[in-house]
Amino acid sequence: MTTASNSQPETAYLVFDIESVPDGLLISRTKYREENLSPADAVARAQAEARDLSPTGSDFLPVSFQVPVSVCVARVAADFQFLAIQCLDEPQFRPEEITKRFWKGLDHYKRAKLVSFNGRSFDMPLMELAAFRYGLSAPLHFKGERGGARNRYSEQHLDLHELLTNYGACRMAGGLNLLSKLLGKPGKWDTTGDQVYELWRQGQYATINAYCSYDVLDTYFVFLRTRVLTGELTLEREQEIVQETKTWLVQETARQPHLQRYLDNWGDWKPWM
Repeated sequence: MTTASNSQPETAYLVFDIESVPDGLLISRTKYREENLSPADAVARAQAEARDLSPTGSDFLPVSFQVPVSVCVARVAADFQFLAIQCLDEPQFRPEEITKRFWKGLDHYKRAKLVSFNGRSFDMPLMELAAFRYGLSAPLHFKGERGGARNRYSEQHLDLHELLTNYGACRMAGGLNLLSKLLGKPGKWDTTGDQVYELWRQGQYATINAYCSYDVLDTYFVFLRTRVLTGELTLEREQEIVQETKTWLVQETARQPHLQRYLDNWGDWKPWM
């Protein structure tokens, strides 16, 4: 994560999202050790088994079988001003380097609070296991200044999914996509999470990272609306920040062209009922 310049406000929040793919070699060695399956065949078989067991037909595999292939982070000021967005290890997008930069960034912005959507149950465990895989240390996260982020009710990590489901008391049907569309923001359009593995197999790493950055932007706008809910922002100020962020994104497209597609699908908040 790039450090803030002296001219910018201090980073108070890190809004992040992570995309991952199944580790076929690990699956082959653990689930099908006696069958000598190729990594691709092991993933295909595990996904088929997952579909058979899932009431919704999902083939998504547990976090323990996943490896991060994209991490995008937005830096946000204490007054909720949008400061920057970055995908780690761009344009190489190497899992080990992504993991190293993620933990290094959290150490650098140690006073910043984490903001995610379902990050406590998936994204952070994924990155903890990735640190384990690559032999990395994260002492501030496990027992130092960030140790509270691993506590479900800690303010050091605001998981918007947990907040909006009353910490699991209800189900968030539609997820981030639904919440984004309620705000007029793009949500999902031509890429969804279940396509990431195939995109990765095709070497379309930039497409995956663009998709990940769009999720971060959606998460940020949902975060803003939750601050209206909690009384930290007025609705009028939230809408001003939204327009300021849109202006920032328009200006940033010269440096990050993929942001134009998010803007092409942009909508303003207009309640229809």
